[in-house]
Amino acid sequence: MTRPLIGITTSDQKSHLAWWFDWFAVWRHGGKPLRLSPSRPKPESLDGLIIGGGDDIQAHLYGGEVQLDVRLDPARDELELALLERFIPLHTPVLGICRGAQLINVHLGGTLDPDIYTTHEGLKRRRTVLPRKTVDIVGASKLHRLLGVTWCRVNSLHHQAVYQAGKGIEIVARDRDGLVQGIESREHDFLIGVQWHPEWLIFNRPQQRLIRALVRASQRHAKR
Repeated sequence: MTRPLIGITTSDQKSHLAWWFDWFAVWRHGGKPLRLSPSRPKPESLDGLIIGGGDDIQAHLYGGEVQLDVRLDPARDELELALLERFIPLHTPVLGICRGAQLINVHLGGTLDPDIYTTHEGLKRRRTVLPRKTVDIVGASKLHRLLGVTWCRVNSLHHQAVYQAGKGIEIVARDRDGLVQGIESREHDFLIGVQWHPEWLIFNRPQQRLIRALVRASQRHAKR
């Protein structure tokens, strides 16, 4: 079977190691990964799309207060918002990872918690690629069905999070501190965002089910 073409957004400066994990996550489940960044040519068509992790999203895009000590990538914001504007109406399967989940929410009119460690006093700092955080999944959600579990252990590399859900978005996962960890659209077959990085959890079966589900949804989309 022909591998579905799945675009993966990154910054122009992303490390080779981080891109390898992105590439391998899609390739191992039958997809054809295509790196998308501000300096690269834009694709005419895609069978699936991953909005990847990275720098903070510009505060003015969600009505937030400007933070002076954060890294931003305006060109990437512009690229990813344009991709979502183009491919969501086509019902192209989309998975948002970390920053990507936040960007999906912002694109649909939602807001973000600009710094979880400022707005949640006493919150334990967890920044690790290892699965050290527990997340509870809402039963009967798409994310629950795809992961096949009601809770899971995940990694944590973020200091921002979804706050108010955007149009058509449901919050379907939270960590034990109450922070949003998973979202999905009620209006699309596959428009899902997770706050963690499943691509780094290569031996974690539930997380690999999520990547595999995106590839399979992209295969079905390619046949339409």
